[in-house]
Amino acid sequence: MTNSHGSFVWYELMTTDPEGARRFYGDVVGWSFGDPVPGDVEYRMIDAPDGAAGGMLTLTQAMCDGGARPVWLGYLGVDDVDAAVAKAVTAGAKVQMAPFDAPGVGRIAMILDPQGVPIYLIRGASDADSTAYQRRGMGHVAWNELMTSDREAALAFYRDHFDYAKEGAMDMGPELGEYSFIAHDGETVGAVMKASSEAPTVWQFYVRVPDVDAAADRIKAGGGQVLFGPMDVPTKERVLIGLDPQGASFGLVSGGDK
Repeated sequence: MTNSHGSFVWYELMTTDPEGARRFYGDVVGWSFGDPVPGDVEYRMIDAPDGAAGGMLTLTQAMCDGGARPVWLGYLGVDDVDAAVAKAVTAGAKVQMAPFDAPGVGRIAMILDPQGVPIYLIRGASDADSTAYQRRGMGHVAWNELMTSDREAALAFYRDHFDYAKEGAMDMGPELGEYSFIAHDGETVGAVMKASSEAPTVWQFYVRVPDVDAAADRIKAGGGQVLFGPMDVPTKERVLIGLDPQGASFGLVSGGDK
């Protein structure tokens, strides 16, 4: 993996109903899903029209008994997983999953950032670049939004450990405060904001679709919920936040400058 340190390189849906999720996201986003790959847990690749967009892991009963729930999680590529975990811990992060080697995949760990938001760290086994994140790629995550309990502390943590730079902001009102845009390698890839009192602290990922309003109708028809939007945003895009039938939240985005 040659993506620079701190890049988003993978996205993973953890779900209790892989067939239901396959039908739902296939209709809403247009994804196709591969057959389960060999291994101890059921894992399928998710494909956009031009290639890999992420993966889907089936939660076992044991995982659910241990507290796992349907959720979308992101992977940050790092130069050295063990060193990145050790450094993050000194800044208040907690180890959720200690570094381990996944044959043919790479070295992986999961941490909770100092505000308690989970994120995977990975050093991939392949030298090929990941294209799971694409700002303009149809069917790919196109925006990474961190909803956190402490925006300034989160900005400092991801700056110091993963090379994210604040790049402008807009005011979200007295309750939420500033919506801080973040850039990596000179490209704006998302934002950090304070979570509202009723919202979870989480990385929220927005997948690009041709038409958010049409997708909203498909979400409802497929048994999901539209929690927020559709609405226009200053990037000249249109967005929504939804909940899939298994309870995992996700975002969709369409439009914007070419």
